[in-house]
Amino acid sequence: MAEAISVARPYALAAFDEASKLGDLKGWSDLLQAAAHAVAHPEVRALITSPRVLRSQIEGLMLALVGGKVSAKGQNFIRLLVESQRLILLPEIAAMFEAMRAEAEKSVDVVVASAFELDETQKQKIVAAMKKRMGREIRLSCKVDRELLGGIVIRTGDKVIDGSARTHLSGLASALA
Repeated sequence: MAEAISVARPYALAAFDEASKLGDLKGWSDLLQAAAHAVAHPEVRALITSPRVLRSQIEGLMLALVGGKVSAKGQNFIRLLVESQRLILLPEIAAMFEAMRAEAEKSVDVVVASAFELDETQKQKIVAAMKKRMGREIRLSCKVDRELLGGIVIRTGDKVIDGSARTHLSGLASALA
C-alpha cells in the first residue's frame, strides 16, 4: 500500500498540475474518478494486468470506459498510464488528486448518515455548522442508515462526530452495567 502511494504520487501531482494550468480541476476529477471506478472492477483489472492483452487494446478499453468527453490531455494521461503499466494505481492517483483539489478549493467532503431522510433546512444547518467549525467550504453528501435508530453521524476525513441514538444508548447501557 505504501509503495503504491509512493509510485502514484508523481502521477497525481502531474495530473493536478495539468488540471490547474487548464483551470479544469472538476473535469480532471471526473476523469480520474471514472477511470478509478473502471479499474476497480475485477474483469477490467484482469484485462489490464494480463500480458496477453495489447496495450493499444487496453488504451481503447480505458478511453471507452471513461466516456467520450475526454480532452486530448486527459487521453494522453490515460495513454501514459497504459504505457508505464500504472493503470492499477488509478484509485490511489484519484484519491491523491481529490485531496489536492480539496486543499486548493479550500473545501472538504462531509458524509452524514442519519436514521431518516434529512430535509433541506437540516442539511443547511449541518453545512453552516461544519463550515464554521472547519473554516472551509463543505461538500455535503447524505445517506440513510436505519441502524442508527435516531440522530446523525458526521464523517469528514478521519474525523467522526457521532450523535446517534444507538451510540448514546450503548453508552448508557455501559454506565448502568
